Amino acid sequence: MSQKDDLLLVQITNRTHDKRALPDESPLSMPRHGVSEKGFGIKNSQRTFFQIVSTLFSRLFVLAVTVILSLYGIVEMVGVLTTNTATGLQWVFLVLFSINFIWIVFAFSQALLGFLIHLKPRFIKQREIDAPFKTAILLPVYNEDPVRIRATIEAMNSDLMAKAPGKYAFFILSDTNRADAWIAEEHTFMDVVNKNEQGCPVYYRRRHQNSERKAGNIGDWVQRWGGGYGAMIVLDADSIMSAESIVKLSRRLAAAPGVGLIQTLPTIVLANTLYGKLQQFANQCFGPIYAEGLSSWHGLSSNFWGHNAIIRTEAFAESCHLPILSGKPPFGGHVLSHDFIEAALLRRAGWGVRFDTDIPASFEEAPPSLIDVLIRDRRWCQGNLQHTHFIFAKGFALPTRLHLFSGVMSYLSAVFWLSLIIVGLAIAIQATFVRPEYFANPSLFPTWPVFDAERALRLFVVSMAIVLAPKAFGWFAAMVNIPRCLRFGGPILLTLSTLLETVMSGLYAPILMVSQFGVVFSILRGKDSGWLPQSRDDGALSWKSVMRHHANHTIFGTALAVTSLLLSKELFYWLLPISAGLILSIPLSWLSGGTRRTKLIKMIGLLRAPEEKDPVQILIELKRNLAEMPQPQKMDVLSRLVNHPQLCEWHISQLPDMEGGKPSFDPPRIIAEWKLHHADSLQQLESWLEPAEALALLSHPDCLNQLQRMENNA
Repeated sequence: MSQKDDLLLVQITNRTHDKRALPDESPLSMPRHGVSEKGFGIKNSQRTFFQIVSTLFSRLFVLAVTVILSLYGIVEMVGVLTTNTATGLQWVFLVLFSINFIWIVFAFSQALLGFLIHLKPRFIKQREIDAPFKTAILLPVYNEDPVRIRATIEAMNSDLMAKAPGKYAFFILSDTNRADAWIAEEHTFMDVVNKNEQGCPVYYRRRHQNSERKAGNIGDWVQRWGGGYGAMIVLDADSIMSAESIVKLSRRLAAAPGVGLIQTLPTIVLANTLYGKLQQFANQCFGPIYAEGLSSWHGLSSNFWGHNAIIRTEAFAESCHLPILSGKPPFGGHVLSHDFIEAALLRRAGWGVRFDTDIPASFEEAPPSLIDVLIRDRRWCQGNLQHTHFIFAKGFALPTRLHLFSGVMSYLSAVFWLSLIIVGLAIAIQATFVRPEYFANPSLFPTWPVFDAERALRLFVVSMAIVLAPKAFGWFAAMVNIPRCLRFGGPILLTLSTLLETVMSGLYAPILMVSQFGVVFSILRGKDSGWLPQSRDDGALSWKSVMRHHANHTIFGTALAVTSLLLSKELFYWLLPISAGLILSIPLSWLSGGTRRTKLIKMIGLLRAPEEKDPVQILIELKRNLAEMPQPQKMDVLSRLVNHPQLCEWHISQLPDMEGGKPSFDPPRIIAEWKLHHADSLQQLESWLEPAEALALLSHPDCLNQLQRMENNA
């Protein structure tokens, strides 16, 4: 054995248990809760009389607008369908229409409230005081690009060091379950971890058992280190916030002892694809209007979107250990859409949950293409449908139940809309091919089938106005704010961008509707979505891949168009907005991803967002870091460790202490060790190892020692 081998063996067998990547643990108890428990009022709300009245008025406004417009639409549809005796299909159509109409009116009422609030000066300013606690900034990652995360951390770290040294610490919480991604993370983060203990340190922890997914990842941190931090700011892998916004969140939480969570309004940025730019423009132009309405009627019973929010650690530990749902996935098991439920549990335990829309420089990125959105929706849909366990459970406030119901309806609405279209088509077929019964009732005179076309047209115009109004509100609010209008490119580009976004979102909507319809029924059939990382590339796909994803959409859209045309030209034109999007689903999806496919739009200046024209400093710093940071050299995972002794040593020092524990039967490790003993070279071993075996090998120091010997003897 060489001297180098002896040295490595000493390092491994006599480990110093160097925990450079993590601080000392400060445990916090986190009891698991049930679906139904006793609820409490708001703790130490400290709300003024004006705030209480404002929230009450906002809720009454939303309720009144929803009820009045819903009654109008339903009465009008009854008049359209029941000029004479209605058929069974027409009654089904009426029920489906009523559900859909109430849903769009509810959304409209919130947007209208937000529009009215947006036009007036902001009177209520949230209190702020110096935070007496330290705040942890948590970045849960799951097989993500570590270079992007490091660039984000360094941009935020330098900003915080300048404005609030000693008050914050970053925790990279990895649930990565691929060997290559794990070592790539360590290679990337090794140089930045725990370099400034007194300023703004960065820590790294990888869980070896990623139970309960992201909720379990956050919960593990709370139970091990939560006692040392009064608050935690949760970010996604694609989130970034300025130091000013982070400090403002801490100060506001400190000033509101009864508040457990403050959610910001994340702004979508850095979009380079067509679909990304559509989402980015809509988010920045229309989003603030809708958000103002939500914030106003939510009061202290708002919601959590899983990231870009600050949470009181004590409150989270006390109330947010999620229940395990009865039954098997997709409806049972661990809660997938944990954020809604965590907000609900906080509110049930008496903690206020607030949505502050005025905190600037809170950013996130959007999925780059339509297919990426559909893949993400599969997981979100399953998580939201799980919320049916909680809607009628004990202890939840009415606004909380509405949040949960809205989450369920965001996917069930696709089922109702498509069902409405199919039933409407069936009524048209019935009217064309089924002979009417003129003397169904005893009478001297026949009963002629009558359809009130004028009333139907009026109702259609009202419905479209309700659907499009939030976009008009956002456009108008930007137009009258001259500085903001100029950041969108001026009044002409703002108007053209609004029209383009309206047309394109209208074409993409039926594709999303049909896809979500299929997802809901897939879940109802018992299929689990699994857990896949979100795509962070440009979403460019080949024609072949796009055709494979959207062949069924094209066939369905063509069948819908042909059937409606055979029945009547009027019906064909009526359904054209839906059938056109489906027929064009393949080229639309292809266009949605890929940065090269937006050259013309960028050149003209369409869909320009304010942060593109005049980015804030934190985004400038992020882009600079991304441009300057070298990409890690592509190398097999075992070769990377063997050829980088410092990385290998650092990797070993982060492995959990297994001394004194009960030996367990670990088949992947046993097989990995056998292959390690019998492989002739590192390259051969790499080709032999299965993913689980590679992870097992990397998790045991003695295996790594044998790996080093193999390379030295080669």
